[in-house]
Parts: sequence; C-alpha cells; structure tokens
Amino acid sequence: MPYLLIEGEYRIIGGAPDGDSIRFYPRRTARWEQLEALSKTHRIRQNKDGGVQLRLDAIDALETHYTPGVSGASIEHQPLEYAHAARDALLGFLGFEQVQHGKDEKVMASQPERVSGFVLSKFVDVYGRAVSFAYQGTPPERDGGLVFVEDGLLSQSANHHLLAQGLVYPTYYSGLYFELRRVFNAAVASARRGKGLWPQDRTTQGFELKTVTTLNNRVVILPKLFRRLIDYLELNQGSLSLSGLEAYLRARNDEVVVLSRGQKTGLHFLVEVKGRKVRLKEPPENLMFLEK
Repeated sequence: MPYLLIEGEYRIIGGAPDGDSIRFYPRRTARWEQLEALSKTHRIRQNKDGGVQLRLDAIDALETHYTPGVSGASIEHQPLEYAHAARDALLGFLGFEQVQHGKDEKVMASQPERVSGFVLSKFVDVYGRAVSFAYQGTPPERDGGLVFVEDGLLSQSANHHLLAQGLVYPTYYSGLYFELRRVFNAAVASARRGKGLWPQDRTTQGFELKTVTTLNNRVVILPKLFRRLIDYLELNQGSLSLSGLEAYLRARNDEVVVLSRGQKTGLHFLVEVKGRKVRLKEPPENLMFLEK
C-alpha cells in the first residue's frame, strides 16, 4: 500500500515536541481529508490552522512529559538525558537551531521558527495523530501524490535517523510493512553495539522497582512499558505493590505479535514480575503491537 505525501512545514514554538512527536502544518489542509480516506480508521485532529500532531512511525522516544491516564494529576518523565537527546536530535535533523525550552518542556524560541518539509503517511491513530515518516527539505514527488516507500527513501527519514543513532526504541505496529521493519531492524542491530541509550537499556534485563523515581530518573526502558507501569502505579494511589500488575495489563488489552514465532498474545504475558523486579521477556524489535 502506498503512502500519501503531504508537503508543509514543522512549527514548534508554543508546543512541546519530543523525540517521536511534532506538529506539522500542510500546505493544503485538504490533505488531511485524503489521509482519512486512505486510512479508513479514525478522524484526524487538527487545530484552527490545520496543524496536526504527528506520531513518528516505528519509534518510541523516552518520555519528557507524560500525564498518567487515570487522574492526570501528575506529569512524569523518563531519564531526561536520553529523552532530551532524542528530542534535540529530531529538531536538529529537521533544521531547527538555537531552540529554547521552558521548564514545562514547551519551546519558547527557535531559529528558524518554521521549517519546510514533508511527511509520508497512510494511517490515523486512535488519538487523531497522523502516523508518519518525517522528512526535511524538498519532497521527491508532488504534494498529494501516493509514494511507495523503499529502502533508500526510508533511510532518509527522521525515524530511521533516530533509530540508527540509538536515541529511540523500535516500537512496531501492525500498519508497518514487513519490508520496512527489516530496514529498521538493521539500524537497531547496529545501534545496539553501543550507541545512544542502548548501553543503559534494562528492558529485557530487568530492574528493581523501588520507587517512582526509579522510573523517572534511574532506568532506561521501553517507553510503552514505562507508560503502563506509571499508569498502574497511579491507579494504586501511592502503593508500589506489583501484585495486581498482570491483571491491570490484561485489562488494558494490548495485543501483540511475537514476530519470531508469529504468535499473537497479550502484553500481560510478556511482562515478567518476580518480587520487585520487572522485565519484558522479548526485545522490542521482536514485537508488533496491534493498532486499536
């Protein structure tokens, strides 16, 4: 299936971009209607100027500001050294310089204020975001055209760049083609040799969850696992007991395929808890989550 090419610009002032999400404004807002027709899933959520939040496909960056889904009373983050490194690498790749951030992670100033580029997208997720490959510069085809993504074009994306630098985790969903996963996995294999966050990764090795600060400042893990743990702990209203984690994950119903076995299962079967130690049984690149 081809991807829709949408030409436009990235804007970051007043927003809080991170390593896998940024706001994009198309030259023609009618492109969002085209994307909805192509996606046949959810409606796009755009602001008054046509801007839409992108979810960069195939990657997940450490959280700079995550609001738990129960009460929304707190804002949590993962180790900021790596969360900010991914954010800064994305902004630099797209062409933003001298970016100034406030304490709330929002951008106060940048040079330039807007950067031209294009995205390739074919899917709208449940949150109304355009799931996309993001690019800088002039597009290879016309705005609004359909493009088949091959290895060379994929390797020019911000998505691939961040994976190759080891600054984000691979996180695959069912809309991503096998051939593209193969290209991303090659970048991951290379980065795992010592780049970016990988020397500190504890996703499959496991870690002891002593306090919430463990998640905020001390361990580098797959962001999806971080989000589920933070949501679970907030639901427990301060209790650090992990006795109900499996039941909680079961209720969240994250369906996932273990790619090496072609086995469909639930995330609750893949998260192992022994006492206070938590780990994911499979490496992230061996998993494909099913879109909701």
